[in-house]
Amino acid sequence: IILNLPFALIGGVVALWLTKEYLSVPASVGFINLFGVAVLNGIVLVSYMNKLREDGHSLEEAVTSGALLRLRPVLMTALVALLGLVPLAFANGIGSEVQRPLAIVVIGGLVSSTLLTLIMLPVLYQWLEGRATGGGAPSELRGGSVPAVHSAAGDTPHGNGELRPARRPDGMPST
Repeated sequence: IILNLPFALIGGVVALWLTKEYLSVPASVGFINLFGVAVLNGIVLVSYMNKLREDGHSLEEAVTSGALLRLRPVLMTALVALLGLVPLAFANGIGSEVQRPLAIVVIGGLVSSTLLTLIMLPVLYQWLEGRATGGGAPSELRGGSVPAVHSAAGDTPHGNGELRPARRPDGMPST
């Protein structure tokens, strides 16, 4: 999810450069705002892919389905923030010198961040998750042994055949 921040930074810096605005305090506040929305979009996308993986979907299926099913929420989050700042970007009245750099940074960053989040984040997720799991193949297909699952009272099926440990009242897994 942190890999999503450079995607936002690229758009904000390019937008400032194209409009010949300076990096000022309001522009810096715009970057903070932009990073918040970019991280939110990354969390929406990655958390859904993680949920699909927990439910037993393959890595490729989780990435493809997650990107397609979270396209609308990511676009709506970015579009709401972007459309709300369009009037500030075109302001010419009193105080516009404060509003304009903030709006330009957020609008430019949201455009690049949203596009790169929807294209690059699933690719990076699949690459990093595939490396972490050894290519995403189950251990029995790689020739390894599958660890034994010990069932305790209250354990529930997980979705991928494994048992989810029962939880104590304080929310911690029972041992």
